[in-house]
Amino acid sequence: MDNIILGLLFLCNKTIYQLRDRINKGLNLMYSSSMGSIQAAVRKLLNAGDICYEETVENGKYKKIYCITESGRRHFLEWINTPIEEHGIKSPELTKVYFMGFADKENRETAIETHLTFLRGQYSLLSKICEESKDIRVPEEHKDIFHYQMMSALYGRDLIKFNISWFESLLNKIRDID
Repeated sequence: MDNIILGLLFLCNKTIYQLRDRINKGLNLMYSSSMGSIQAAVRKLLNAGDICYEETVENGKYKKIYCITESGRRHFLEWINTPIEEHGIKSPELTKVYFMGFADKENRETAIETHLTFLRGQYSLLSKICEESKDIRVPEEHKDIFHYQMMSALYGRDLIKFNISWFESLLNKIRDID
């Protein structure tokens, strides 16, 4: 989460709510976007001196606008210029599938249908982001940044599409067996 926040602040200063909104629009597939996890990361980055904030009042409301420091820029650039870390393939939802034989037969189908509803919602969200990105005009100095952000969104969309297909196939097998 720390590097996501540093990367977002590298682009422009944001309030904690703007950070959460941006994370919720696609980045939440990579990391939890709960306000608690964002606040914890912000506190850690503030304590490390990687970010700071300016206090402002807008329309009578107190706001903290967070910005990246030189130290934060260095940490972010060190991180982004290292090889991609390998974490293996982790799909926590497969744990349920692995033990699904213990579940009541009538609950198996419901569990998969519920998961498919979630996946379809995520697919719709990412498809919308990918489609809307075609109309975004990006300044020349940000084209590389934007390109790789969109590659991440396309990866997420395509991965979810695969998962939808896989779970639909599983659902059909469940229906044939049960």
